[in-house]
Amino acid sequence: MEILRFVTHYGMHFLIPGFIAFIFFKDKWKTTWLIFILTMLIDIDHFFATPIFSPNRCSINFHPLHTNYAIVLYFFMLAPSKTRIIAIGLLFHILTDYLDCCWIK
Repeated sequence: MEILRFVTHYGMHFLIPGFIAFIFFKDKWKTTWLIFILTMLIDIDHFFATPIFSPNRCSINFHPLHTNYAIVLYFFMLAPSKTRIIAIGLLFHILTDYLDCCWIK
């Protein structure tokens, strides 16, 4: 079951964003996919936790950039066109981490 969780989690972090970029941003899908991948930098907040990685810890509302306050900010970032792709990447990252939390429970 853990291998399925691993494949689902990292597939949603890397493969599904590429699919989303290709389907919805055809003319600039490679750049969009790269931006989606770069939004995973919000995981830098894991370095402030002890231990840095815990396979059974839910990131949502534990790490600062994964809190409800941050998520609201990510939703507001959908409005301006200049931050929309970043916001989509961040929100999809949060969705992926949320689904991982569901596996833990």
